[in-house]
Amino acid sequence: MKIIDKTIILSSNSPRRQQLLKDLGFSFEVKTMHTDESFPSDLEAKQVASFLAEKKANSFLPHLKADQVLITADTIVIANQSILNKPQNKEEAIKMIHAINGRSHLVVTGVCIADSKQKTTFYDQTEVTFSQLNEEEIAYYVHTFKPFDKAGAYGIQEWIGMVGIDSIKGSYYNVMGLPVNLLYKTLKANYKLTL
Repeated sequence: MKIIDKTIILSSNSPRRQQLLKDLGFSFEVKTMHTDESFPSDLEAKQVASFLAEKKANSFLPHLKADQVLITADTIVIANQSILNKPQNKEEAIKMIHAINGRSHLVVTGVCIADSKQKTTFYDQTEVTFSQLNEEEIAYYVHTFKPFDKAGAYGIQEWIGMVGIDSIKGSYYNVMGLPVNLLYKTLKANYKLTL
């Protein structure tokens, strides 16, 4: 699947986002730029992912060609009113999992779709409820899967998701890092797609 007369650029190093966009049926190129991921301290937590997705898009826009459509995204985990980013090390990963262990948290993914004439930003949120994992299970997951590239220090598609998640309310794929249903609907509304 593709956008007629346009090339899709996915600006993400995430192998999960790349796989999800591929599974959605789209042909695309991956091009990334380093973007400062700071955000205003008074920004509402739910708005942070959209803010960062748009910030990533804005840094790329000067380099975007007329026949290209850019997709950027950012995923955050919100637990106890705090944002859990990617852990820097094993200790931080274990601490993050403890913060969501045995309780519910929100996963919010912001997406920005932009071309030379327009820009659309949206987000999706999913409530994830963890069962109570013990210390051995948490240590096993962090040691084995090394979730240092994941917001909140876990991947729902990995072992911890299989054994530790009681329920989700919302999109599973959003928790993986890309709300594919909303993405498809937005692309379909704004561009001419061909199968």
